[in-house]
Amino acid sequence: MAELTDLGRFSEPALHILISLAAGPKHGYAMQDDIGELTGARPGPGTLYGAIRRLEERAYIEALPEQDRRKPYRLTDAGRAALGAELQRMRSLAATGLRRLAVA
Repeated sequence: MAELTDLGRFSEPALHILISLAAGPKHGYAMQDDIGELTGARPGPGTLYGAIRRLEERAYIEALPEQDRRKPYRLTDAGRAALGAELQRMRSLAATGLRRLAVA
């Protein structure tokens, strides 16, 4: 299975999109708002839609039928699995970092 880290420098925006969509389908503007609330920084359209395109290519997300000229997206099963794996990896990394910080 491919991993988000395969996206290289694009992995952080992709992670934010997957986390946003884990709560349910959203269109781009709603994702920008949600990511802004989660991270304190609202992604620009180029960053957002570039990451959306890469996530669609990997079948981690899929577009739903347009609603009022807005195109919502949802997480796929593969996207849910990739998100879970990445969050577990991050949890392990954070735990190791916190242990090392406590020793220092």
